[in-house]
Amino acid sequence: MSDSQKRTFDPDDLQSKISGPALPGSTLGIFGGGQLGRMMGIAARSMGYKVHVLDPDPACPAGYIADTVIEAGWNDRWAAANLARECSAVTLEIEQVSISSLEEAARWAPVRPGGAMLAIIQDRVEQKQWLARHGFPVGPFRAAHSQEELATAVRDLDGPVFAKSAHGGYDGRGQAKLGFGGAAVDAAAIAEAWQDVGAAPCIVERALDLQKEISVMVARSPRGEVRVYPPAENFHENQILSWSVIPASVSPELSAQAEEIARGIADAFALQGLLAVEMFVTRDGQLLVNELAPRPHNSYHGSERACVTSQFEQAVRAACDLPLGDVSLVQPTAIANLLGDVWLDADGSEREPRFDAALEVPTVRVTLYEKLKPRKGRKMGHLSAVGATAEEARERVLRAKAAL
Repeated sequence: MSDSQKRTFDPDDLQSKISGPALPGSTLGIFGGGQLGRMMGIAARSMGYKVHVLDPDPACPAGYIADTVIEAGWNDRWAAANLARECSAVTLEIEQVSISSLEEAARWAPVRPGGAMLAIIQDRVEQKQWLARHGFPVGPFRAAHSQEELATAVRDLDGPVFAKSAHGGYDGRGQAKLGFGGAAVDAAAIAEAWQDVGAAPCIVERALDLQKEISVMVARSPRGEVRVYPPAENFHENQILSWSVIPASVSPELSAQAEEIARGIADAFALQGLLAVEMFVTRDGQLLVNELAPRPHNSYHGSERACVTSQFEQAVRAACDLPLGDVSLVQPTAIANLLGDVWLDADGSEREPRFDAALEVPTVRVTLYEKLKPRKGRKMGHLSAVGATAEEARERVLRAKAAL
């Protein structure tokens, strides 16, 4: 054990850090060095902060812009303490960080958002039950802790369902679909679905007749200041976000309702940081909460061009207890994700996308994450475009993606 790891906790160290905002020129720590950490780090550096990152991958995308990268796993408490000791504030870009690591980091610097909120959001069962207990609208669901309970949940929900692992899994991973297209839901199908969710606790949700999917980003500072972004409209392919547009094409009344739900969730959690609230709009007009993400979100990458303050700058402001930025809409903006598939031919060989052709489309920009190896389904970057309307922005970004 190193001398720094043996160092005892001094309450005065933390008190001196939380007595006021972490001003530009100090150091911001980030759990996670993926593309979200990279873009948050770029925003922090542009504001004058030094950036320290903890990530299991020493070649993580944020490593190219960070002052320091600590190579460590999400459950490494000593590494979490070492990150926080050198920082005036700590935030995160991934919710898989262990609660014990967050708690250890919080002994040395403010961690925003904190472990109590993350403990609920990390567990999809607890998250959905928390939303229901607090009166937020959710679709029909059941919790299943065994294969037998999964079978009971499917029977009770009486229709096509999604089963999602309680822990981990994203972009469609750790999920199973049952009863779609008239498929039989027999014992074999239940057993296969149980294996698909890792033979571990899962949330079972009735499939809904959807009109569209939207998300709302809300920021809340330690002082209780709140800013709610205009809703984004999202389109998924194979459970991965394909494109997103700000603002969403919804009525002013539904937009206001969605923003109020997001604000209510942030206040109920006493959020310090960012929270993306994913929602369903059903064909009969219901607005239902799907999932929560306590970090920057793929659907708000376009906020860099759509809003006065991007989600990445806002994350820095909230983590450092600075006044939150204006989130007013400047111009409609659309983004399209670039997965590793864009770099791969049918035989799996790599090729260079035609970014020059994409950039011929008016207003289009390219953002790449400096990931070293393209893989099918891996998020490698995104395109963005603006327009006089959301429809024009979406048409431009999809035309540019097709040109690749």
